Amino acid sequence: MALKSAIRNLRNNPQLLFVRLPPLLSLICILVGVAWLLLLPLNEYSRHTYISENALLPGQVHAYFTGSEQNIFRGYKQELKVLLNEGGQSENGQDEAEFTPAISAKIQSILQVAGLKVATQKYEYTSAGITHQGENTYGIIHAPRGDATEAIVLVAAWKTADDELNLNGVTLALTLARYFKRWSLWSKDIIFLFTPDSKSGTQAWIDAYHDLHPASVHPLPLKSGALQGALVIEYPFEHRFRNLHIVYDGVNGQLPNLDLFNTAVAIAGGQMGIGANLQEMWEHDDSYEARLQTMLRGMTKQGLGYATGAHSSFMPYHIDAITLQPKGEGWEDEMALGRTIESLCRSLNNLLEHLHQSFFFYLLMQSNRFVSIGTYLPSAMLIAGNFTIMAIALWMRTGFHPDNRAEKSTNPKPTEKTVTPISKDASAPEISGHTIAERLLALPLTLVTGLHLLGLVPLWMFNTLPHQLFTTVTYVVVAVDIVFPLLLAALLRNGLGLFTPLVPQQYLLIKSFALLLLGLSLSTLATLNFSLSFMIGLLCAPLSFINRLQCTGVKRYAFSGLGLVLLNLLSPPTVLIGVCWYTGVSVETVLTQAAFGWDVWGMWTQVVVWCVWWPAWLIGCVLLGSSMF
Repeated sequence: MALKSAIRNLRNNPQLLFVRLPPLLSLICILVGVAWLLLLPLNEYSRHTYISENALLPGQVHAYFTGSEQNIFRGYKQELKVLLNEGGQSENGQDEAEFTPAISAKIQSILQVAGLKVATQKYEYTSAGITHQGENTYGIIHAPRGDATEAIVLVAAWKTADDELNLNGVTLALTLARYFKRWSLWSKDIIFLFTPDSKSGTQAWIDAYHDLHPASVHPLPLKSGALQGALVIEYPFEHRFRNLHIVYDGVNGQLPNLDLFNTAVAIAGGQMGIGANLQEMWEHDDSYEARLQTMLRGMTKQGLGYATGAHSSFMPYHIDAITLQPKGEGWEDEMALGRTIESLCRSLNNLLEHLHQSFFFYLLMQSNRFVSIGTYLPSAMLIAGNFTIMAIALWMRTGFHPDNRAEKSTNPKPTEKTVTPISKDASAPEISGHTIAERLLALPLTLVTGLHLLGLVPLWMFNTLPHQLFTTVTYVVVAVDIVFPLLLAALLRNGLGLFTPLVPQQYLLIKSFALLLLGLSLSTLATLNFSLSFMIGLLCAPLSFINRLQCTGVKRYAFSGLGLVLLNLLSPPTVLIGVCWYTGVSVETVLTQAAFGWDVWGMWTQVVVWCVWWPAWLIGCVLLGSSMF
């Protein structure tokens, strides 16, 4: 009876139900969401990795890549070095060692002598005023036991993702091409792809492979079957290595099937005795701190959505791919890496169908420990849900006025009416004594829609202007973000003869619509890119508690000014400048990479920033700035 009485009192007290309770619930959702994420590295919430696809059979075959193949490797490497020296380039000069036509011709010659069918492809991209062009070279081993309906891709870019000369990686791929051609056990075609870089070349090739390339990219004269997987080789140094670093992050937060990652770890660690690392965690002691750091590094890369290597270009086409990078100084040589790749190709060769079991959504915190989407998704959903809770509460608040007093409005038409409850039953909700008001929706809807469409302006600028202007435009946007909300707040408060000045109900509706769109966008995004949704949700969390201040005098100006300063520290361009300062990377470099991602990779992180985050932040500043007028 006491519980029923408490619920009845709550239902009959709109001031408590719609004003005081929702902010508390929103704060609880945010705190629980963050706490949920921090619990994931614990053993109770994460689990050991396992291979779901039994046909892979990782490490169950003997790898024969050794012995005389090392002499072939050294011979190919010496031939490429001669071309570098003849062209006035040095393998030690990373920026000068370009993928020249002579090197491309030499790779074609080696592949043809080995018995592969060889073809080339020219491409050109223009992004932020920079032209990216080159020529891809690739060869195909047709499976003697297959019907050319499936294929595996081995990629060796001339430049790694860090813009280092990948001489050993290219040489190893050429050696493997000759070695694989002599085997008759392949049931899938094997494609060896050599690109000038790890950014544009692979993207041009995979787009043309699926006939989705732009006019500036030439079509492929030679193709095979459906691609079942891809492996990228990066070996940019001369000394022996210790561990194998596996890179798996894709464009827009996409990930390969977990079975492929687990297979690489099982072969490297179990069969070859090579340790496996991820997310640049070279010394992982399996502690809570190390697990959390690994997970947060993975979330950062996934949230930014950029390509972390040549393998990332395969992800949008649902082709599972990873990059293998030898790291450290130890006792393993190129033959050990070659045997690892051979065993990986043998496992992929066993597949009867495309990888579909295991997980496509996961967070790795160690090479043998992960968290699946069902465990980590509530964290981002709780943070996104706090915006929806506040939006619904604000919507309900705009439907009545307490104490029988209607909102004062300059509208001559009556906009409210007093309603008394129809039923006198004690169990029926009563809000007698409160005035039910008609909602004025036109201006709030127009404003929220207009500000979200306004986000297309910076989206266009940062993806179209020359890269030399990016830094200047960023600071201009920061200045506009300081002034524009104040001007808009003054316009809404005074009307200036263009429209009727806003009443308090309309300010609540503006915030309600903005938070509703933010909550819907982030909850949907969480299923596609959990990390991006989580990060944007945390940065937007203060917007749930931003309101027009009711105090008067100096306090109103002081609190409003302080709030605007704090909000401006959380604006998209300010956060970008702060992150660039912290990491030591220039703003121009970051925005040039983002523009390249938009133009070439199809990256849509900028859409979330300028069409979801920035409009919501702008509305929060307008609401707080309206207190000053």
